[in-house]
Amino acid sequence: MDEPNKQNHVVTRETLSVDATLARFVEETVLPGIEVSAQQFWAGLSSLVETFTPRNRALLQKREEIQTKIDSWHKAGRGKPHDPEAYKAFLEEIGYLVPEGGAFSIETANVDPEIASLPGPQLVVPSTNARFVLNAANARWGSLYDGLYGTDAMGSLPPSGGFDDGRGARVVARAAVFLDEVFPLLAKSHDTATAYRIVDGQLDVDGTALTDPAGFVGYTGAPDQPSSVLLRNNGLHVELVFDRSHAIGKNSPSGLADVRLESAISAIIDCEDSVACVDAEDKILAYGNWLGLMKGDLSETFTKGGKEMTRSLNRDRDFTAANGTPMTLKGRALLLVRNVGHLMTNPAIHDRDGNEIFEGLMDAMVTSAIAMHDLQKTDGARNSLEGSVYVVKPKMHGPEEVAFAEEVFSHVEQALGLPQYTVKLGIMDEERRTSANLKECIRAAKSRVCFINTGFLDRTGDEIHTSMEAGPFSRKDFIKRKSWITAYENQNVDIGLECGFSGKAQIGKGMWAVPDKMAGLLEEKIGHPRSGANCAWVPSPTAATLHATHYHKVDVMDLQAQMAKGERRAYVDALLDIPLAAYRKWTKAQIRREVENNAQGILGYVVRWIDQGVGCSKVLDINDVGLMEDRATCRISAQHIANWLHHEIVSKAEVLEIMQKMAQVVDRQNADDPSYRPMAPGFEGVAYQAACDLVFEGRVQPSGYTEPVLHRRRLELKAQG
Repeated sequence: MDEPNKQNHVVTRETLSVDATLARFVEETVLPGIEVSAQQFWAGLSSLVETFTPRNRALLQKREEIQTKIDSWHKAGRGKPHDPEAYKAFLEEIGYLVPEGGAFSIETANVDPEIASLPGPQLVVPSTNARFVLNAANARWGSLYDGLYGTDAMGSLPPSGGFDDGRGARVVARAAVFLDEVFPLLAKSHDTATAYRIVDGQLDVDGTALTDPAGFVGYTGAPDQPSSVLLRNNGLHVELVFDRSHAIGKNSPSGLADVRLESAISAIIDCEDSVACVDAEDKILAYGNWLGLMKGDLSETFTKGGKEMTRSLNRDRDFTAANGTPMTLKGRALLLVRNVGHLMTNPAIHDRDGNEIFEGLMDAMVTSAIAMHDLQKTDGARNSLEGSVYVVKPKMHGPEEVAFAEEVFSHVEQALGLPQYTVKLGIMDEERRTSANLKECIRAAKSRVCFINTGFLDRTGDEIHTSMEAGPFSRKDFIKRKSWITAYENQNVDIGLECGFSGKAQIGKGMWAVPDKMAGLLEEKIGHPRSGANCAWVPSPTAATLHATHYHKVDVMDLQAQMAKGERRAYVDALLDIPLAAYRKWTKAQIRREVENNAQGILGYVVRWIDQGVGCSKVLDINDVGLMEDRATCRISAQHIANWLHHEIVSKAEVLEIMQKMAQVVDRQNADDPSYRPMAPGFEGVAYQAACDLVFEGRVQPSGYTEPVLHRRRLELKAQG
């Protein structure tokens, strides 16, 4: 292999020019321990790039050609009533809508139960933050007591200072209500129980038993005085922890010190929307954390409360089963990795013609190779017990692009010596052309698909961009009330069930975006399992624990069986109902408020993305409420302003004035961050300019995506040193 080019730190590998640090990372860190040589890896990636780059470009060109035709159709129809039938016929004519084929069932095999048959919360975490990644992986188990005490779940936040005994008592009472609802006793409440024992393989609680004795599945410690009791409902475990020396346990009649819930059943390690990876340095960080997870040796040392702490992956958990035999439960969430979509390239690797290679091809090869460390384990802590790798693929437009991804992973498997369909594919149903052709998208990956989900934010961003020329869109809160969104959510579940997902794959729902509002989560997010979805995204381990209570109240697998007997609730016609503003007589104050809210969210997110390389964070909104922001939220806000600019609801001068005003608001909100760079009063920084680019150039961005602007501006900043 060639020596590095000293001038630009690039090495030659097959037909590729590779950043030297990335090449070294692959050869010295990724490949040792798996049965793939450096020559085999680089030959495989080179072949992947040579084979699929022209097709990737052609797919992106097709996106642009279709968009141009849609724009022209809407322009030609301005001033005329919208004709839904003519619109649908037009979309069929240009290949935007494809014919829906006959019935089929997916054929995905070797799927772990966390994906196939165990409904529960799903975390999404940026791959570049090792501490967050470890927290997510370890969030398989969480304390219900902590979740209730430390949040507003009971209606208020905990008081400052030390432990509040009164609040602690309310937490215990609230948890007892949960236990009585989910694991009722025949003759009393868990709240007044004094002793839990195991007698002849059954749980005895003060001489009474569970209403459903099968809910008891194991314990730790001695049968007559267990350290913990393990219960199970709807496939999810709940552990009652006893410790009379504990601050809580000493005041409990039974010594109950905690109620621990099986919480984040799965977690997505994200290399896409929640990260800011623009070059080899960033990609190595993301890949390195994924590698640590797959090898099982990831750890992170940090300072908290003035003390140095080291966090590592939790071990599996050992119990004695009800019948007296040993049993082991996973201590960690099942991990998926989200690759990037088909759009972006990355300067970490260039092809034989000197062009940056598509980042999605790089992700497919590297993340799959890394996962082989887990596949080759025969004992100890493992991610997939079924020998599978779970890759979530975002931002695909229609069946042809899903088929392309399917072929990419077949090529990767062959290059790495893996059996075909080792890599399972998650399809993000977040682009309009995918939603409108969902059944055919699933068919294109029927032997590999393991996951579909909905995401309001990206889906709405694409809705606005696709129909940019149709007219001004409603205000964002009103877009959520339009009929298309209900049709979108219902059709996703219905088609998943039609295609045999139940017992084989996940049907997912989107993120709870207000991480500090856990009372709202408890009240509202139960709607996701009630919809028939067997997983839904949460922003934190605590949110996962609280959301897990919903899956004890809803038997999703039974619900799916019942729903599968019914008819589809929504069809493509409803999805094509464009959420334009029917009422447009907004006051100037209403218009300004809407634009200010959008601008504040964009600026608050982009300034951290560009200046600090933070791809996902809690950003204060216009009302100082913390919201989870990533590129999806940024996309919808930028596209919304671009739409209103284009249709002259607001002028460029007005938007500029609002951007400067809201930049000052964001500066104030971040005043306590020592690494923050204020945007005012000069408004000349790279971050501020990036935010303006997203708005004023938003109409011409490919599919309305934020990545091209953000990557370009972040690289500009990094080049400045």
